[in-house]
Amino acid sequence: MLPQAVERPVQWLFLTRSLTCGGSQRQLVELVRSLAQRNAPVAVATLYDGGPMRAELQGTAAPVFSLAKQTRWDLVRCLARLVKLVRRMRPMVVHGYLGTANILALLAKIAAPSVTVVWGIRASNMDLRRYGWLDRTLYRLESRLSRFSDLIIVNSERGWEYAVAQGFPAEKMLCIPNGIDTERFKPDAEAGRRFRRRQRVGEDIPLIGLVGRIDPMKGHRTFLEAAAALIAAGGNARFVCVGNGEARRKKELRAQSERLGVAGLVTWLDEHDPIEEVYNGLDLLTSCSSYGEGFSNVVAEAMACGCPCVVTDVGDAGRIVGETGCIVTPDRSDEVVAAWEKLLSFSCSERANVGHAARDRIVRHFGLDRLVEASFSALTLAGSFK
Repeated sequence: MLPQAVERPVQWLFLTRSLTCGGSQRQLVELVRSLAQRNAPVAVATLYDGGPMRAELQGTAAPVFSLAKQTRWDLVRCLARLVKLVRRMRPMVVHGYLGTANILALLAKIAAPSVTVVWGIRASNMDLRRYGWLDRTLYRLESRLSRFSDLIIVNSERGWEYAVAQGFPAEKMLCIPNGIDTERFKPDAEAGRRFRRRQRVGEDIPLIGLVGRIDPMKGHRTFLEAAAALIAAGGNARFVCVGNGEARRKKELRAQSERLGVAGLVTWLDEHDPIEEVYNGLDLLTSCSSYGEGFSNVVAEAMACGCPCVVTDVGDAGRIVGETGCIVTPDRSDEVVAAWEKLLSFSCSERANVGHAARDRIVRHFGLDRLVEASFSALTLAGSFK
């Protein structure tokens, strides 16, 4: 619903597609909630109504408004509602989060020509050939319109490089890495045991996981190939994939696991709440992404829980892990297996030391406080542009 009146002035309005479960949505909620706790005048507008993460903003000082978009083609009415909302709220800054929201944020200038428009970019080398014509068209449009934005915030160095190569103006771009709530994501042995009991995995059996939506960019096929190779080499492990996706793609991946002979060793979970139980239950977290990642929340969250990680060199995953894990080439299941074998060969105490170093790296470099401080400063400065 749109407000009939605004109870207090809103300085920063965040615009996003929805508040469904996802890494970008998690970062937006964490940031808005933290800004609201500082009494920053902030609000959120979503293109689509609902979403499980909306509840996490209830009880905060940050109101959430829906533009009630019904389908992907319902753009005219959605834009009209946004114009109406901006005219009523008169924010100093409208901050888009990803593609369509970025474009609509720019069009908010129709309602308030003096508003400062901030864009958010949260991906790197997207392989748009794997997606539909509309996604490709919207990205080209976003690239061409980017020069009209006032500030563009990217969450990864690789994302910055890729965007500049695609024509985004480097002089308007600022890199602010994601921030992890290290009070929520922390080592919790009992939570890990609960998760393993539910999955019927003994304490003596290594459990290797991939957390992420079922999407071509996430590299589930490489993960399954690596799982089969590890077992074929005499390894003893169980595997879990956590994340939802299209039914067709899920069916294809299950069929692949059958062909590879590991179907009985792989558990598929659409979601698991709280997700920190998963991280604490894993012996190794693996990111097999082939392309497109910016800053991987999953990798950083797992590290904050003390879980060693194996990651492909996509986006800023290598920068996040540093020397606390293993970095492999995308689409190379043999390198994934070698990294698994290396980490699993460590004693329990050695692997625990790797986990401690991983958590320390997140606390020191990628804590939520750093995200909030940098975003507060950037948005305050952006609001003074005009």
